[in-house]
Amino acid sequence: MSTPWHLQRMAALDFESSDKDPETARIVTAALILVGGGLDTDTRTWLLAPGIPMEPEAIKVHGITDEYAAEHGQDAEAGVGEIAKAITEVVAAGIPLVGHNIGGYDLTLLDRECRRHLGDSLEGICRQPLTRVIDTMVLDRYCAPFRNRISDTQGPYQMRTTAETYGLPWDEEQAHGAEYDALMSARAAYKMGVIAHTPYRLRPDWVLNLRVNRFNALRDVTVEELHARQVEWYREDAERYEKWLRDPAKAKEKHDPNAVIPTAWPLRPVPAQREAGEGS
Repeated sequence: MSTPWHLQRMAALDFESSDKDPETARIVTAALILVGGGLDTDTRTWLLAPGIPMEPEAIKVHGITDEYAAEHGQDAEAGVGEIAKAITEVVAAGIPLVGHNIGGYDLTLLDRECRRHLGDSLEGICRQPLTRVIDTMVLDRYCAPFRNRISDTQGPYQMRTTAETYGLPWDEEQAHGAEYDALMSARAAYKMGVIAHTPYRLRPDWVLNLRVNRFNALRDVTVEELHARQVEWYREDAERYEKWLRDPAKAKEKHDPNAVIPTAWPLRPVPAQREAGEGS
């Protein structure tokens, strides 16, 4: 078999944005980092002027103010064009895109920005579907399920929790910057691959002590096969969460009888109203 997926070249991608909804958010910062595969690390970063006011919570996360982005950021259309071109080159080269929640957020965000500024979808610009995506949040949820929240402010599968779970050092001052988060996602993917390709009894004690662990699902698969598995894992997880939200006994104060959780991965379909030209 060819080189295991976690030892191949990866393109780590992360965005910091104006809000948490990929349908309305604008890119503020971006990082695309080529790592691994026995080659030197190649880092590209962008700062964009989003052109709209950012949500206060988003500013609190990434620390970039409207004024700073407007003064120092690149024109959004030009910046999105450069990012899309860089992604196109990665996809054409067959290098997998890796990120934490990249399929749940980042790629849909970029797709909407491409449609907004460039007049075409992300896959249209790449001239092929995205079939080599590695989402460390999806992998972590599947391989090490049922993890509890760390605290009221730190969720069980957010980037920091995943990094610390796999023994990666975490610097909170650097965190939530696109470059730092992108690189950490690639390192987490590598760690997961190492565990999967280590004989079972030689795996870390925390893995052996898990009530359920499914790391063997990451073993001896191509990137394309891993991508296809993540499509199913993400859908199954979304369906379970939707069912939980609709159950008043289980969800309690979070109960929502009309909850709809998107199941598509790594790109969400464009909402019907936007297809009809009613969106932003």
